[in-house]
Amino acid sequence: MDIDFSFFLVIASAATGLIWGAWTLYLKLKPTTASEQPEPILVEYARSFFPVIFIVLLLRSFLVEPFRIPSGSMMPTLLIGDFILVNKFTYGVRLPISNAKIVEMGEPARGDIAVFRFPKDPKVDYIKRIIGLPGDRIGYYNKQLFVNGAPIKQTALGEYRGVGKGDSMTGSILLAEDLAAVTHDILIRDGQPSVQGEFTVPEGQYFVMGDNRDNSNDSRYWGTVPEANLVGKAFFIWMSWDWDNGGVAFGRLGTVLN
Repeated sequence: MDIDFSFFLVIASAATGLIWGAWTLYLKLKPTTASEQPEPILVEYARSFFPVIFIVLLLRSFLVEPFRIPSGSMMPTLLIGDFILVNKFTYGVRLPISNAKIVEMGEPARGDIAVFRFPKDPKVDYIKRIIGLPGDRIGYYNKQLFVNGAPIKQTALGEYRGVGKGDSMTGSILLAEDLAAVTHDILIRDGQPSVQGEFTVPEGQYFVMGDNRDNSNDSRYWGTVPEANLVGKAFFIWMSWDWDNGGVAFGRLGTVLN
């Protein structure tokens, strides 16, 4: 999560609200002539900005938050330059800054595209797909995914052709992967080595992977994601911008993610 921006919103809301409230109280306590005084410029700004800042704080903290995709680790599902919306209450309502959960909601499900605070550096937001739930055994051998010993079905869809900033992935193998609840596309590269092995997901943790399997820094390399680090579930592409592909990718606008 972007702690600095959340902190700014909380402080700005508190400061503008206090300034506006203090002036209102001053007018009530002073003689009627006080109401004839011109409103100080600081109070005018506070009165104007407080509702806007407070509404943004509420929306960003409890409902939806926008994110931009900076890398190709989730290709072909998400491309560099996609702007997405993340549902902040899918996994529970949390307080800003502290991230303490105050209302239990749904549980993360296998196949969800989740935004989370990177366990190695919580100031950095990552986005990956949830593959393993608490207690699962996740295996990855020869570019084949296994969940609790069972291979996950993959269907070949041909050769992938990337565009714009994703052109470097042209020639990758495009596969449809069936996670039962969700069927999604992945990319692999023949001949490119990757981490292999079996991983047991601890309680209260989640195993995540990028859809671009050979170009993703994920749980295979640094471990699992604690439940407390989850920010929300990505559900919608509202803008896609790639100068290398002519600017706005109109065909991606309004895409519902799965």
